Amino acid sequence: MKWKGGRKSSNVDDRRAASGGGRGMPSRGTLMLLWPIIRPLLRTKLGWAIIGLGVVAYMSGFNPLSMLGMNGTPAAPIDQAEDDRNAAFISTVLASTEDVWKKELPGYREPVMVLYRGGTQSGCGFANSAVGPFYCPADQKVYLDLSFFDELSKTHDAPGDFAQAYVLAHEIGHHIQNLQGTLAKVQQAKQQWGNTQKANALQVRVELQADCYAGVWAHHAHKRFNILEEGDVEEALRAASAIGDDTLQRRSTGTVRPDAFTHGSAEQRVEWFRRGLRSGDIRQCNTFQ
Repeated sequence: MKWKGGRKSSNVDDRRAASGGGRGMPSRGTLMLLWPIIRPLLRTKLGWAIIGLGVVAYMSGFNPLSMLGMNGTPAAPIDQAEDDRNAAFISTVLASTEDVWKKELPGYREPVMVLYRGGTQSGCGFANSAVGPFYCPADQKVYLDLSFFDELSKTHDAPGDFAQAYVLAHEIGHHIQNLQGTLAKVQQAKQQWGNTQKANALQVRVELQADCYAGVWAHHAHKRFNILEEGDVEEALRAASAIGDDTLQRRSTGTVRPDAFTHGSAEQRVEWFRRGLRSGDIRQCNTFQ
């Protein structure tokens, strides 16, 4: 994907420092997470000394928080240069979504993208790397743990920068649904039904529409900025297929349960992304008909 030299978005809240991915003060969410550890240390002189050493180390450029994973185990070392490159890349992709959707959707309001590693606080509760990228309608922010890109490549066998761009474009699709009122209507319907199978089926439609919106973005981004290189579309399609419900279920349990789908099958996700990519028309993304 051609992205170097492109505009980077200013709507980025970089919290990677709080989990070892950069520099700066820890976020409030991280401090809340560590409070159960810090509180007993405040009761003794030795505890105060440990806290002091941690502060000195942090201010000297070493982040002691990076030594802890979310379950208290050592976190994997981070290649800072690669991490910064990924942050620059995804910030450039975010800028292209802003440029496309401001033109395609009059009155479009840009979301904020929160970059983190390990865990952070969101308007939808505490988020950690296990939940994957997600959009929170409560604060209109996209949350992205950059370690997901490693997982996408190694665990799901879907490497490539355009595969990563597809993931962000999908989450931006949820932001559009929030602006359109779709998410609120779906949530209301799910509450009224109180039926897990029906609720899951409705959520699948939400996810497939976001896939289609991602395709619409790719269509116009290439038209305006010539971003696509040979193999890029295949990267996105491979990613869409790799995170289809049937693929994930088969990998984890060896069986497929369509009634438990919440994002759609690999075939469905690929088809709806292709539909958006081919047409470039958001009106072709009505998955609720």
